[in-house]
Amino acid sequence: MGCVQCKCWLRFRRCCCRDQPSSTGSAGGASREGDPGHRRHLLSGIPLGSAAVPSHHLLLQYSYLSQRGHYPDSPDRENQDTLSIKTQLQSNKNLHLFAVFDGHGDFGAQCAAFARDRLFHHLAGDPQLLEDPIKSFNSAFLAANSELHDSEIDDTTSGTTAIAVLVGGDTLFVANVGDSRAVAGVWNGERVEAEDLSNDQTPFRKDEYERVRRCGATVLSVDQVEGIKDPAIQSWGVESFWDPPRLWVPNETGSGLAMTRSVGDLKVESLGAIAVPEVMTVKITPNHLFFVVASDGVFEFLSSQDVVDMV
Repeated sequence: MGCVQCKCWLRFRRCCCRDQPSSTGSAGGASREGDPGHRRHLLSGIPLGSAAVPSHHLLLQYSYLSQRGHYPDSPDRENQDTLSIKTQLQSNKNLHLFAVFDGHGDFGAQCAAFARDRLFHHLAGDPQLLEDPIKSFNSAFLAANSELHDSEIDDTTSGTTAIAVLVGGDTLFVANVGDSRAVAGVWNGERVEAEDLSNDQTPFRKDEYERVRRCGATVLSVDQVEGIKDPAIQSWGVESFWDPPRLWVPNETGSGLAMTRSVGDLKVESLGAIAVPEVMTVKITPNHLFFVVASDGVFEFLSSQDVVDMV
């Protein structure tokens, strides 16, 4: 977590050709095959990939970057973020998956990699994916979470966020667990505006706060746990940016989770830290120019509009 950042950037182009070449990449690399003009990502130097959506005459151009943040006190700190790009999912030329995972805890990197692989496995093998993407996402996230609990990875106090964007024809299906985010850049006739494709799931959200409280979670910032601030104050504003409210096991101060949903985090699962995704469905219009999927290593410091303006 922190300022480690992992992001995918994709833009839409209208095209008249029905069968554009496609490339499939992951956090480890991307194929030059299908790269439009062999253009490269400005920061990473990675060639741009492309994936056609023949059914709606769209061409996706995409790139990605996963970069460890700067920690003066921990210069060798591990990058716990990872991502997945799978074009032509289920061998369907109109179906493409882009996902970002942000691990946390001592085994966060392992949790993120495990969730990445299992989520793809379940989506790729689900025959109902096209008929009911929302149901498929729910099943895939819950299955990956259960398998992580049963794996050799200790996810007692470790876990990962997971946000996945499935491009299916002219529709985006965005499934989110945690505080990574997807945002689209939409032309309004005068400028490009940010359109959030997900909602961060943290105790800052009143509905999420009330849900985990009903499950028995204690919600406090670190300063409140340590007695520096009044724990009776159950509201957090902009001043809580560097010390956000977290989920704690009652009467324990070992670790707190700064989000209300995640894959893993077995210790606080019974307190509301569930792996059930919120799924948003968005129709792609001619005004949708691009979208960005990124961890909070980006959105902790930049607003959605800031990111859209930079793109």
